Amino acid sequence: MYYLQLLINGLVAGSVYALFAVGLTLVYGVFRFINFAHGELITWGAYGVLLFMAPPLGLSLGWALVPACLLAVALGLACDRLVYQPLRQSDRVTLLIASIGLSFFLRSALQFIFGADLTSYPLGLARGFSWGELSITGVQLAMVACAVIFLGGLFLLLTRTRLGKALRAVSDNPELAGIMGLPLKQVGWTVWGLASLFAAAGGILLGMDTSLDPFMGLANLIKAFAAVLLGGAGNVWGALLGGLFIGVAENLSVAVLSPGYKDFVAFAVIVVILLLRPQGIFALAGSGGVR
Repeated sequence: MYYLQLLINGLVAGSVYALFAVGLTLVYGVFRFINFAHGELITWGAYGVLLFMAPPLGLSLGWALVPACLLAVALGLACDRLVYQPLRQSDRVTLLIASIGLSFFLRSALQFIFGADLTSYPLGLARGFSWGELSITGVQLAMVACAVIFLGGLFLLLTRTRLGKALRAVSDNPELAGIMGLPLKQVGWTVWGLASLFAAAGGILLGMDTSLDPFMGLANLIKAFAAVLLGGAGNVWGALLGGLFIGVAENLSVAVLSPGYKDFVAFAVIVVILLLRPQGIFALAGSGGVR
């Protein structure tokens, strides 16, 4: 039962890591660079709830969720418009350095506004659901449910809508997609909006289950990066599986390691994948762009 409980905890954590990883791989699949500022969108989404709960707005926790997500989406779109678009034709190293610098800027701004101390949402104590020796909290159920809803919505968008098909076409060949008259700007806004929304939603869910920390985005960016490497860059469903794998692996590691070393698992996965299979374990042979 102990290992089954660890597995359940791992699937719950992995569902949130999947949200982070899918957003990260969406951006890479279309724009071909790793956005290191993605972690700060996670943090801003989580802290955005506190921002809208504070005076003068004073919204309740439930009402603050939507504007917090919209804040993160607006922030992601602004980052693209003000920083990444002017550098779109530059080499990948330039974009990488820009994203790292932007990450430091967003983290410093957040610390200036909210401070550097740990904080949490005013949720209070809630009783979980128990089945024998197994237990799960309402927040954890909400984490899994939200991940299923968001990822299910993404699946429908990519497979059932013209915009989703255009997004996949642009990720395969941007030049040809432009020649064919596909809406490149609309696709770009959609990608950044979805990536920011997934980051914010995951950050909020994680904050409800644990606590808020200005560096929470950085720690979870590493896990998202490991999940992307597992799934193959640009492979949305590979990133989903990678996120679940990272969540399960780090929680099962508690059986043999101190809980303080859980984050070591993501670093170990990154090193092993880069050495043995850089294209990713779940990567599709010959695939490129968003899949």
